[in-house]
Amino acid sequence: MNSLTEDCFLHGRISARQPMRGFRSGLDAVMLAAAVPAEDDDDVLELGSGAGVASLCLGARCASCRVTGVETILTLVELANANARANGLEDRIRFVAGDALAPPPELRRSFDHVFANPPFHDHTGDVSPDSDRAAALTDNGRLDGWLLSGLQRLRSRGTFTTVLRADRLAEALAHLPPSGTTVFPLWPRIDQAAKRVIVQVRKGSRAPLSLLPGLVLHEADGGYTPAADAVLRGGGSLALRSRSL
Repeated sequence: MNSLTEDCFLHGRISARQPMRGFRSGLDAVMLAAAVPAEDDDDVLELGSGAGVASLCLGARCASCRVTGVETILTLVELANANARANGLEDRIRFVAGDALAPPPELRRSFDHVFANPPFHDHTGDVSPDSDRAAALTDNGRLDGWLLSGLQRLRSRGTFTTVLRADRLAEALAHLPPSGTTVFPLWPRIDQAAKRVIVQVRKGSRAPLSLLPGLVLHEADGGYTPAADAVLRGGGSLALRSRSL
């Protein structure tokens, strides 16, 4: 593994080591974790957990939920488990090696919630020369596989939550249920188009597709808006619950 950096999240509540090169967790991971509506004693699965940042942020916010992360790169699995121990969360959060699109047998069961930050790029365009970064950022045309894998692992009324590039929303919706789906845009500034969207599906819901107002991340001067700061530094959750129909 290449050199590591140590980064803080949630105003220092979580500290995590990450590879200096390759895929690195940041704002997207924190926002994704904030959107998962986990409650006490819920059983949660993360697909493609990397160094464990999103799972650790969720564990810090939800005091007694249990989170399992599955990651294909063994060195990242080892790093994520070390991060869990460093934050005193190893009793509730663990990471295992496996394919997110075909989880190992121990994870082929139902969870209360599943979440994922899948590769943002499809199989077209330039590919990073860094093999780990390329694997983390390019889905080789398999975004539908990530979505299907998440939905397959859900209990009835459970949620699958993912963060995507906004320009891949139509592709994602084509593979998601026509009901029970909620879209939450992340606007860079109030006058700019969204670059990211959080999409959540509640299994078994009959509610029609819902487009929420979303969240503006930055003020005109570049600082975080109070609403974004409440999540990124304050550890707050995002109001993203699908209507319970």
